Amino acid sequence: MFIKRIGIDLGTTYTLVHLPKRGIVINEPSVVAVSVNDKKILAVGNEAKDMLGRTPDSIIAVKPLKDGVIADYRTTEAMLRYFINKAVGGVKLFRPEVMVAVPAGISSTERRAVIDATIAAGAKAAYIIKEPVAAAIGADIPIGSASGHMIIDIGGGTAEMAVISLGGIVSSISVRVGGNKFDEAIIEYIRKKYNLAIGERTAEETKINIGSALFLENKLSYEIRGRDILTGLPRSITVTSSDITDALQNELEAVISAVKKVLHDTPPELAADIMDKGMVLSGGSSLLRNFEQLLSRTTGVPAYLADDALLCVAKGTGIALDNLDSYKRSILATK
Repeated sequence: MFIKRIGIDLGTTYTLVHLPKRGIVINEPSVVAVSVNDKKILAVGNEAKDMLGRTPDSIIAVKPLKDGVIADYRTTEAMLRYFINKAVGGVKLFRPEVMVAVPAGISSTERRAVIDATIAAGAKAAYIIKEPVAAAIGADIPIGSASGHMIIDIGGGTAEMAVISLGGIVSSISVRVGGNKFDEAIIEYIRKKYNLAIGERTAEETKINIGSALFLENKLSYEIRGRDILTGLPRSITVTSSDITDALQNELEAVISAVKKVLHDTPPELAADIMDKGMVLSGGSSLLRNFEQLLSRTTGVPAYLADDALLCVAKGTGIALDNLDSYKRSILATK
């Protein structure tokens, strides 16, 4: 079977690829391992992530996307080529049409860089769709109706909030806060409170295992290992969910402020619709325990987690690509 169309959720932390009739076929980290001497690409995705923090001086593991946008053009192109080739199964007869989801807040130059990198990586045509629109489509929100729907998509690099009506974005905001910033906050907190240096992977695992947006009555605990800053020797400690909630306060506050601003900028009729239907959360970082309860409490608007929150954007790009003509109004740029 020849693959003619591919939807890609090009995330800061993970890249997901959606194929028509087959669903999500690739879900791998957005990491590329590069040789320092000759700049040769050695590994992409899962294989490269395993090298993070564990490579000799001659190899570096690079995350080519930062805050949802391309930070390193060459490695992004190589990564896209790897994912496109893997999705089409190495069949080079057809160059597929590719739709890529990008943050709503990126500039036209950043958008152009994504299109150019996608074409250079082997696409026949590249389309761009805003992440909140793709997330809403993937979460089965009827974006074409004359009614207000609010989607909050929190990924690795950015948090996107948008109110959508009649297929278009009415008000939106994109803040560069997401899972990566959560991990950094945990690393900093553990360093200050426990004099322990830990890596990104440990911080991410701790967040997934015991992280919560609200303080829990029954605290969870988790053992982590790192390097003692004072002695320089390995040491293990037990941290609690309260530590993680405490560590994330500033980042959570930034997300709450952005949600409030979007609600403030929403026309009254649409605000009433949102009050009725509630806000829908998608994206990997929205899976943090009690995130929806935190948003409901702070805004007074009901909040719900979408089904398959992690996959909404990737599913949405695939659906939008399958129905390109109907979604033309929601899609930003084509080439």
